[in-house]
Amino acid sequence: MELIIGNKNYSSWSLRAWLMLKACNVEFEERRLALFTPEFAEQIKAFSPTGKVPALIDGDIKVWDSLAICEYINETYLAGDAWPKDVAKRAQARAISCEMHSGFMALREEMPMNCRARRQVDLSTAALKDVWRIDLMWQELRYEHQELGPWLFGELSIADIMYAPIALRLNTYAPAISPLSKAYVETLMAHPAIVEWVEASITEEEVISEEEVGRDFDG
Repeated sequence: MELIIGNKNYSSWSLRAWLMLKACNVEFEERRLALFTPEFAEQIKAFSPTGKVPALIDGDIKVWDSLAICEYINETYLAGDAWPKDVAKRAQARAISCEMHSGFMALREEMPMNCRARRQVDLSTAALKDVWRIDLMWQELRYEHQELGPWLFGELSIADIMYAPIALRLNTYAPAISPLSKAYVETLMAHPAIVEWVEASITEEEVISEEEVGRDFDG
């Protein structure tokens, strides 16, 4: 099985598919294509009809879109165990994952993923509302499931994988969030797969100027 991803420093959607495979111990080979290069548009055509990463090649099967890849891996290799077992919790986990998949546009625009940076940004009201919504969601889920484990629903699930790039963004730009959410960010940042991803991002030489927003922290 082969996963095609973009730059680890910048590609949040690539991280989701990669983390799904890595955290769940599913064997795969990684092919990295540098984003926004003359070669990228031609190279990606062989793997994805959308011209975007990530894309998964499993024999004759091609899957694109990170959430679709997560669902495919869950059904094919994990017997469905990457969602909570309880029906109500599973529905809730799917709902917040889809909310991440299709929403939080202001946050994503104003706080692009940049794993190796530590920056300050002045957020718009719309982006602050996104941060507040995520903070409240995380607080409620962590409070409810804290006795079951350190993840949103106790055990690691696709919901955590979908929000992992948000944790990386919050680590980079450090907007004000609650202690419960800060602890959750620390949990994600300490996961061995995330540590591996961030370490690899630091070694990348490409700089995408459009993604280098904000200013260095004072002092």
